[in-house]
Amino acid sequence: MQAVVLVPSRELALQIETVFKAMNISFKAMSCYGGRPAMEEHRTMKGINPSVIIGTPGRMNDHLKKQNFDAGTVTTLVIDEFDKRLEFGFHDEMSEVIGQLPSLKKRVLLSATDAEEIPQFAGVGGGNVEVNSTPTEVNTTLVKVNSRLLKLNFLTAEPVSERLNLQKVLSPEKDKLETLYRLLCTLGDHSTLVFVNYRESVERVAAYLKSKKFPCDAFHGGMEQPDRERALYKFRNGSCPVLVSTDLAARGLDIPGIDNIVYYHLLVNEEAFTHRNGRTARWEARGSSFLLLHREETLPDYTPEDTPTFELPEQTPKPAKPRWTTIYIGKGKKDKLNKIDIVGFLYKKGGLAREDVGQVDVKEHYAFVAVRRSKVAQLLTLIRGEKIKGMKTVIEEAK
Repeated sequence: MQAVVLVPSRELALQIETVFKAMNISFKAMSCYGGRPAMEEHRTMKGINPSVIIGTPGRMNDHLKKQNFDAGTVTTLVIDEFDKRLEFGFHDEMSEVIGQLPSLKKRVLLSATDAEEIPQFAGVGGGNVEVNSTPTEVNTTLVKVNSRLLKLNFLTAEPVSERLNLQKVLSPEKDKLETLYRLLCTLGDHSTLVFVNYRESVERVAAYLKSKKFPCDAFHGGMEQPDRERALYKFRNGSCPVLVSTDLAARGLDIPGIDNIVYYHLLVNEEAFTHRNGRTARWEARGSSFLLLHREETLPDYTPEDTPTFELPEQTPKPAKPRWTTIYIGKGKKDKLNKIDIVGFLYKKGGLAREDVGQVDVKEHYAFVAVRRSKVAQLLTLIRGEKIKGMKTVIEEAK
């Protein structure tokens, strides 16, 4: 073991693990998080002897207490989204993790926004902390080497990019559900992330949109892991253009090609605003951000006073149907099923062409595949009763 990486969510843990494996380097990495058996993770640790373990603080503490890996060999600790971890109240859990890693030589604290204060746990076991430089507003990294804490910044102090188009949308009603629906219909099938501030609000907003026959999914920390994974996958592959979420989707998730951010609720701080907007207009892409406002609400101080108003059309378009549909297959890696098997099956038995098959994602016990919506009925008819790689299993449209 060489390094431990602490992350705020299971989705980010899985994403980092996937990137490590895609790099095809000699370092072996694995993720650990709640929602699945810790014993299964322990068996993986013993089997592959990873150089890097990526995990949530609670599950990491569980493995450390049970001595499931040799904590004395860990020399590097990385804490991703460290400012959010303080906000979530994970300070004690992270301090506990650090207290069980006696051989740390380097600590790296990552955030896309500058923290107003350095977490106390940054100095645990390493003497006094020194700030080596003053970073700018974004992309801050704290690197603790021996007893010194170095603050590094990877961007220059440039104005907010013009690639992000910020607009406000006025709602005549205090309950902004109908205004949200009209806005989403106007945006069509473009990938849109709708942020609300509470889990209950996620369920309420998603239920309203579905009652209006608008394709969307919910995403928040109170959902079961398979439901969260399914919602994210459908959003990524384009079969569900709108994801309604709490701040859980504001950080760490690599979802390319998000066109729009919609604020159903206003935010209380600029940092959260920065992270949420960071889901769109990434790298060289352009994107839009919409703030829904009732007449009793005002724009936050950290937004431009001259933010333009987006005018909704008098005639609301009908909800656009997504071009893709997600198909669920009840077998996965544990059944020796891989992407090539799935694609070959869909071509040969399902009569699909290459352009009819989108993203394929094979999990341990099941798989998802994006299929062109216009071909789904034909596909399910042709494969009825067919075996995939000699196995009978459920193949159906993902709910």
